Amino acid sequence: MYALIIEDNPDIVANLFGFLEPQGFTLDVAYSGNAGLELARNTNYDVIVLDLELPGLDGVEVCRKLRKEARKATPVLMLTARDTVKDKLVGFDVGADDYLVKPFSLVELEARLRALVRRARNESVEHILEFGDLQFDLSRCEAKRAGRVLALTPTGYKLLEALMRMAPAIITRDALLREIWGDDPPDSDALRTHIHALRTAMDRPFVKPMLVTLPGNGYKLVHDET
Repeated sequence: MYALIIEDNPDIVANLFGFLEPQGFTLDVAYSGNAGLELARNTNYDVIVLDLELPGLDGVEVCRKLRKEARKATPVLMLTARDTVKDKLVGFDVGADDYLVKPFSLVELEARLRALVRRARNESVEHILEFGDLQFDLSRCEAKRAGRVLALTPTGYKLLEALMRMAPAIITRDALLREIWGDDPPDSDALRTHIHALRTAMDRPFVKPMLVTLPGNGYKLVHDET
């Protein structure tokens, strides 16, 4: 999951990086409203964490410009020390999708971010993931590489979707376990078995492998241009 943090407090930023990166998030950070807006305009993030009180443009103006001028629909979760109904309504009025009051639970923040991304993906009319010569039609549950249909198990399809959504970034082993089995992963090393099966179906018929194992880190997809 690719997220942008727009927050001027370095301690909060450090806490977010320390907690979210091991959960499989790839993070960018901006310490001012103007810098955050520029990144949000020009990069396709899965979700944005936006502080309300920022130097330069405040969070309300960043969100307003992102929605009205840049026409970006990226889910936005606002962070703020203000918890009045009026303050929350201002955030929602300019296009924020969720609101979390400081101090907040990192576990709750992660859950809210994942919920926002799931909601955005379900509402999207785009049902086809593409990376290099891989194509995955989610509506038909059909995956192809270079036009060749891949014969995958149900778990293989879930693995491929998670890898393609993160590509070309790394997805950790723990993040993959949560994606496939939630909070109840199997006792055996089932993930390695399923990764092997996916690699056999996706890479063995081709000259160049796309599924890469990074020992101690996780897995990622690569192609000639990455």
